[in-house]
Amino acid sequence: MCTDGPHSLTSARREQFAARILDWSARHGRTDLPWQHDPTPYRVWVSEIMLQQTRVSVVIPYFDRFMQRFPDLQRLAEADQDAVLHLWSGLGYYARARNLQRAARIVVSDHGGRFPEQLETVRTLPGIGRSTAGAILSLACGQRQTILDGNVRRALSRCFAVDGWPGHRAVLEQLWALAEGLTPHTRVAAYNQAMMDLGATLCTRSRPACERCPVAGQCVALARGQPCAYPAPKPRREVPARAARLLLVHRPDGHVLLQQRPPNGIWGGLWVLPELPPGQDPAAWCRQHLGVDLAWLEKLPPRRHTFSHFHLDIQPMAAMLRHEPAAVADDTSRWTNPASPGALGVPSPVQRLLRESAALPRIQSGEDE
Repeated sequence: MCTDGPHSLTSARREQFAARILDWSARHGRTDLPWQHDPTPYRVWVSEIMLQQTRVSVVIPYFDRFMQRFPDLQRLAEADQDAVLHLWSGLGYYARARNLQRAARIVVSDHGGRFPEQLETVRTLPGIGRSTAGAILSLACGQRQTILDGNVRRALSRCFAVDGWPGHRAVLEQLWALAEGLTPHTRVAAYNQAMMDLGATLCTRSRPACERCPVAGQCVALARGQPCAYPAPKPRREVPARAARLLLVHRPDGHVLLQQRPPNGIWGGLWVLPELPPGQDPAAWCRQHLGVDLAWLEKLPPRRHTFSHFHLDIQPMAAMLRHEPAAVADDTSRWTNPASPGALGVPSPVQRLLRESAALPRIQSGEDE
């Protein structure tokens, strides 16, 4: 149960909370992040999408490269999806990039290229939820909008001892009510940025720096000596595992076959190695799809890649074709130099396999058994 519900907070206490947060931010908040310079709706939007489940230090170079290539919404809308996914490669959660471009195209087609400034309209765009919409409109447009990203949820759960996992509807509704009640009517952009900074730099998941927290005196969890007991962790469940056999099939010149995944699902729209169906013999697959026998085949070390909801156990196999294959017959397959795959969206595990493949001695020497 929440010790202090939103209706029990007096105006004075709400003002005191916001004042302390803003005072702390003025002295210790982050002010030099690249998206804080010229905070247009487009730049804030891209940063907020990139920052979902991703650390600031990881996002910064991706954001800079993305802005260099797509400095405005129009150019993002007009770009090939491959170019967008290429700049996203390694950042993960690729649906974010696909939704970002889909939303940009909707803004161009339905809103004349101008990012909408009505909360409910923004929330209809693909990939934008309530908190992201609030962040864009407050940080870029100065509106009084509430945010509740993971950092803010954690800080409010602790400060007001909100029981339960925030993924449960009732708990989340409590936190939204608290966030709404605490959001001031002035300096909203500074306050929202400060709340995100507080959770990211002080009220961290483990070992929070309570001794430096501006609202430590109001924190119920700290008063109880249990700051890390809030919020309650996500209920544990067994994470399923799936197996995949990926084939690094090489032409005699060392180029590797890549195939583009369907637009939805795992690695949607990305370029990956062919996945062999269960029980499929690699040599038979190559004869069937490429019309060429194998010169040699060897297993590479297996590895595991973890997604948000399952593990993927990958068994890669490297193979060399005996002869040059016929040209690929469609736009969803292509041969590429594994040392330099070009401007393609390639997921991190496949990038690593391509690098390993390029370094294989038998590939470098062109050895044929």
